[in-house]
Amino acid sequence: MITGIRAGIYLGDDRLTVAVVPRRGAVQCFTVELEDLPGAHLKTELDARQLRLRRSRLGLARPLVTVKALELPRADGGQFAEMVAFELERHVPFTPEDMRFDWTTLTGAAKGPVRILVVAAERRTVEGALRLLEEPRIKPAALTVACHDLPALLARRAKVRTAVWAHRTGESIDLVCLGQRRIHLSRTIPAGDGDALAADIAATLSLLGWTECDAIWASGDGADALLASPALERLAASVTPPPWSPAVEAMLPALPADDKGRATLALAVALGSQRPVLNLLPVEARPRTFSSGQLVTAAMVAITVALGAGLVVGQGYKQQRYATQLSDALRKLDPDVKAVERLSAERTQKRRLLETIQSIEKADVRPLPILRELTERLPPDAWLRTFSMDKQGLEITGQAAAANQLIPLLESSPSLARVEFTAPVTKAGDKEQFRIKAAWKSAAPPETPQPTPPTGAKPPAPAGRRPGAAQGR
Repeated sequence: MITGIRAGIYLGDDRLTVAVVPRRGAVQCFTVELEDLPGAHLKTELDARQLRLRRSRLGLARPLVTVKALELPRADGGQFAEMVAFELERHVPFTPEDMRFDWTTLTGAAKGPVRILVVAAERRTVEGALRLLEEPRIKPAALTVACHDLPALLARRAKVRTAVWAHRTGESIDLVCLGQRRIHLSRTIPAGDGDALAADIAATLSLLGWTECDAIWASGDGADALLASPALERLAASVTPPPWSPAVEAMLPALPADDKGRATLALAVALGSQRPVLNLLPVEARPRTFSSGQLVTAAMVAITVALGAGLVVGQGYKQQRYATQLSDALRKLDPDVKAVERLSAERTQKRRLLETIQSIEKADVRPLPILRELTERLPPDAWLRTFSMDKQGLEITGQAAAANQLIPLLESSPSLARVEFTAPVTKAGDKEQFRIKAAWKSAAPPETPQPTPPTGAKPPAPAGRRPGAAQGR
């Protein structure tokens, strides 16, 4: 089953021609007779060729529609549409209720009348064309005039200011007048020789108000005979086949040679614009498409969103990169930080020790000098069990061979006064247990006493004199 293709259906008087352009492969073209149940026959032909169409463009033959160029005064949008419908009633052979039309603006002065091109068809013609797609379940993409899609076959490099395209289909010729590749008017004339065609083209140019024509193009059935007419060469400087695009030139040989005119129109319908200027398809049945302005707006929104997302991603990447660099720097500083923390802990510990030492030095009670003095004064056979002191004095307990001898020893101390027993002396084996209390002689405990020189030792020499200097005299 072939999908992803473009299809165009050309509706003539007695049959319809279908052109299918796949993405890859040759173009397929076939006809379906407009007999009973044409939709069913179309479905059968598509199934036989294994073609699955989701949407298809429809092109009406030029005799089935009315195309008029009108000049109307300027008005607002809604009023102008009503004005077009009212003016068009004088040019169509059916009632306004049975009319389906579309229009486009051609030219006009800023303050003068507006020149428009209007295409109209009978309602049953439009509805009959749409019914063809019901049986094969194909959605309509557009409903146009087939000859108005012919410019879709032109090469982009073809730049002609004014041109008349004569396309022959059977016994009729469609004249399409192009100005800057835009359709200004179309007509259907009976097929004839080159002189008759030249006369019809001259009348058409006069109707448009064109004084000259840059090019005349001929295509379709018997186009070679028309191109050889001298009468056409007198109307335009260039009388040639249409400047086909390279892709169309590759497709044309695949079209049936015996029905070149219809097949070319079907191909033009298949390759026509998704947003045709003149579209007879009801608004509610048209596929959702986007205008160039909408596409530009969507592109700007997409670019803005992309820039915003890029900015957010860029900032996130920048912040992540900065965080990574910061983590690396902190990781490198970690050993130094730990060393500083150790030094800080040691400093704190030493500070506390220093404060303790300073508090001891500043205290009024200094136990070390007193303990040293007691050690020197107490006899060797005495030993202390408890020692307590405060600002008032001290109190000791212990054992000695003769406790009574301790009182005079302690009273002779320069630091102690009122030495006395605070409890009776008791016997414990060969030792006496004692409890002695003494007061300080001064308000503050004594400083560290100088050691008493041993018996027989010489006194220290006076400062500035060497030992034995007196003997030398």
